[in-house]
Amino acid sequence: MRVVLPYLSNSHVALKSLIESFDHQVITNQPSKKTLSLGVQHSPEFACIPFKILLGTYIEALEDGAEMIIASGGKGPCRAGHYAQLHKEILKDLGYEFEMVVFESLTDSFRDFFGKIRKVAGDASWLRIIKTMWREWNRLIALDKLQQKVHKVRPRELKPGHTTDVFDEVVDLVAQAQSIAEIKEAKKEGIEELEAIPQNKEFEPLKIGIIGEIYVVLEPFANLEVEKVLGEMGVEVDRSIYLTDWTEEHSFFLPAEDPAREAAKPYLDQLIGGHGQESVGRTVLYGQNDYDGVIHLAPFTCIPEIVAKSILPEVSKEEDIPVLTLFLDEKTGGEGIRTRLEAFIDLLTQKRGRKEMKIS
Repeated sequence: MRVVLPYLSNSHVALKSLIESFDHQVITNQPSKKTLSLGVQHSPEFACIPFKILLGTYIEALEDGAEMIIASGGKGPCRAGHYAQLHKEILKDLGYEFEMVVFESLTDSFRDFFGKIRKVAGDASWLRIIKTMWREWNRLIALDKLQQKVHKVRPRELKPGHTTDVFDEVVDLVAQAQSIAEIKEAKKEGIEELEAIPQNKEFEPLKIGIIGEIYVVLEPFANLEVEKVLGEMGVEVDRSIYLTDWTEEHSFFLPAEDPAREAAKPYLDQLIGGHGQESVGRTVLYGQNDYDGVIHLAPFTCIPEIVAKSILPEVSKEEDIPVLTLFLDEKTGGEGIRTRLEAFIDLLTQKRGRKEMKIS
């Protein structure tokens, strides 16, 4: 069966491999301006950019012959938990025929969750299913670890763009690995290749934390490659969330105590949906760990992140950490984002200089 699943940065490598292991053909392409245009055309006006990109992705894949859509659900106040159902109704109204499989949290219903796995895996044995999922989980972890290494190397590289080129090659290595042992070897080789990039190891870059709604934090097309732009400006970034974090909490494992939620309680002591509470808590933690600043990425009209933004000025003041919020939609331009980032970096550089003068 021809299957489409959301494209989400480099994690699509592991997700694609997982679905293909059960004899499906995966139709997945990196989002483009055309993808967004299709989504905007058929979405409610005030739907957020993740909704529009995902809808455009499904339309493109259905036009290419996709027969099944695999999506994730959700719970709580955030409307993202209803996106799959809304996408299904819009696509049906447009005349497309397909099957949609929506994975909700494992803790919501064990029977439903494993029933969805059986639907995708067909007649594969449970032993094969578990081994395959464990292999792809290790691939996902490897990709996240390599991305973290990129964040440290890129601001120190001597040749602009070198880290990005090497990382693309490293991702291919991980994608080609056929076993857990090969995945681990590819990760090791990838880290060695990234560390071997000529760089100024004496340079102490600004350190900026990236917080916000998961899709716009993870997907470079949605955030206009803000991590790459910052890195090439000489900034070391720390992403507050990775797909492995989300998966642990919502899909396969029982959720552990989240330090970000604990840190948020003096400012926001209740769940508001999405990653709003985590955005507040991560900002507190970044301030306590002496980061120079925080960039808050939020889809335009995202209620949890709007609530978080209203609280972040107080957090910024109390924790002495500057925060820049970037709201993102189909009208957001790359040059405008770059200009705001340059101004923010200038302010952080001046703040660090004043701090160093006081210390000396």
